[in-house]
Formats: sequence, structure tokens, C-alpha cells
Amino acid sequence: MPTERRWYAANELLAFPLELAALACLCWWGSTTGDDVGLHILLGAGTPLAAIVLWALFAAPRARLRPRLPFVLAVKAVVLGGGAAALYGVGHPIAAAAMAVVVVANTTAAEAFRHRPAGSHTGRAATSGPPASDL
Repeated sequence: MPTERRWYAANELLAFPLELAALACLCWWGSTTGDDVGLHILLGAGTPLAAIVLWALFAAPRARLRPRLPFVLAVKAVVLGGGAAALYGVGHPIAAAAMAVVVVANTTAAEAFRHRPAGSHTGRAATSGPPASDL
């Protein structure tokens, strides 16, 4: 397996635990917000559920809808960034900052790997497809 492919696979393996961590943080924040037990239950279950629905509709690999990349990245920012913000909201600013940095790095790397032309790891342009001047 080429080195670039290994990095891509490792980055994708990191993405799933980050998504689960974001959901856990949203649940934690929701279940500690407010003074009413009903609000704790509603936000503790509702916030991660809303994030799951957003993700399934727009950002998942097999999403029901296929919007353009900027919208997908916005959904990822809301869900994953919301997880970091929720972590901050429950009183863990350093962990929230660390999570935000890892989320940004992971998403940036995923998009860079996903959009890199074939053959770019060798320093040469891909041999198939239109010439660079036609792009």
C-alpha cells in the first residue's frame, strides 16, 4: 500500500471516533444545560439526534442528499464544531480547543486526500484526463 494511501486510511479511521466524540459531547452538554430535568432529557437526546439527522442527510459517505462541497463542509463544521463548543460549554476549554484543532486538521487532510489527482504523490501530473490548461 502506498504511503499516501496509508495516511488517507489512518485519517479516515480517526474521523469516525471524532464524529462519535462530537455526539457524546453534544449529549453531555445537553444533559447538563438548564435546571429542569425535562430540559436535560430533551437537550441531552435532541441535540445529538439533530446532529445525526444533519449528518445522515448531508455529510455521511452515503448521505441521502448530495449537496455541493461548501454545504457539506458547513454541516461538518456545525456538527463537529458543535461538539467542541459543547465540550467548552461543560467547562473543558483546553479539551475543546484540542478537539477543534484535531477536527480541523482531520477535515482538511480528508479533503486534500480526496481531491488530489492520481499520480500526484510522485510529483507528476496525472496521465489521464484533460490537460491542465483545459481546467
